Amino acid sequence: MAEEEKAKMAEEKISSEGKVDSKAEEGATEIVEEVKKDERPAIAYIYSTQNNTFVHMTDLAGNTLSRVSGGMVTKHSRLKADPTVAMFVAKKAASRAKDLGITALYIRTRAKTGSIGMGSGAHAAVKSLSKEGFRIINILDATRVARGGPKKKGGKRGRRV
Repeated sequence: MAEEEKAKMAEEKISSEGKVDSKAEEGATEIVEEVKKDERPAIAYIYSTQNNTFVHMTDLAGNTLSRVSGGMVTKHSRLKADPTVAMFVAKKAASRAKDLGITALYIRTRAKTGSIGMGSGAHAAVKSLSKEGFRIINILDATRVARGGPKKKGGKRGRRV
């Protein structure tokens, strides 16, 4: 008797959660699953130096969807690395990707190898892509790190000014 009551209470608890609905008279169980909306991810490579900003968007297989640089947006060479221009670069690349149905992004930022840090446009480009309506899945810093390698320019005591 006690076992039957426990089984009945467990059955009621499961059916009240809404995940599993069991029918006692038929003996069949029905599982209800949540279905995620369809989203198409892509990879956005942001290469930001002290002089320019590039945004290169590819699908997950590596096929190029769009590639835009600061020089394609502004006619002034000195403004190519500007955060405002980087924002327009990201918007231009994002519009092409949106036309192809991209809804989510993996972002890989990169600076010049051996440089002190990211260029000024990297943060602005990431922020602009987020404002364009893409779901940002991951942001990764993919800057290459020099490990020894060839001798640096400048001689034993460095460049003398």
